[in-house]
Amino acid sequence: MEIKILGPGCPNCKILFERTLNALAELDVAADVDKVESPVEIAKYGILATPALVINGKVKVYGRVPVAQEIAKWIEEEM
Repeated sequence: MEIKILGPGCPNCKILFERTLNALAELDVAADVDKVESPVEIAKYGILATPALVINGKVKVYGRVPVAQEIAKWIEEEM
């Protein structure tokens, strides 16, 4: 599983990164988690606001920080 957190490194981006790691730990799922901070790379996903969560190449959310239960649900859907 490949997960990307898109954002410039703002506080909300860091919160999303932490919540994603916590969700993975709770589900006992292994994944490659990357932070993408390059505006050029972020633009490739066509999102309008950060932070954003991309799982297996699919944008799951952008412009807000989802709660841990939402993140866990999306991870389970992609397993």
